[in-house]
Amino acid sequence: MGRWRDGRGRLTVHGDGGVVAVVPLEVATSYRARTRGLLGRDGVDGALLLSPASGIHTFRMRITIDVAYLAGDFTVLAVRTMRPGRLGLPRLRARHVLEAEAGALAGWGVEPGARVTVEVDEPGRAAAG
Repeated sequence: MGRWRDGRGRLTVHGDGGVVAVVPLEVATSYRARTRGLLGRDGVDGALLLSPASGIHTFRMRITIDVAYLAGDFTVLAVRTMRPGRLGLPRLRARHVLEAEAGALAGWGVEPGARVTVEVDEPGRAAAG
């Protein structure tokens, strides 16, 4: 993993038979973006990756979310569903946290032991017209 910036990309979930899902991803690496997270939103298109992060809270959130704690190599350590107003305890080995609408992670095959990869769009790489 290189040094990322806040932005967009894709999350690929890998299973025993290959790629299970590819979903849109928001990446939050700055303190401000990680602190804001999904606060005040009514939903999310795809998932949000907080990096670095080892724990989260859902105070002032409007929606119930799925949370996946990821090791440094992007192996899923644990998955939890959290209602608004909760404090998630930090996971000792977690280096990244993935958030999505409740039920989404299971549908994408994100479960303990699964591997994910992250591809981040480079800013300024728009097609020339």
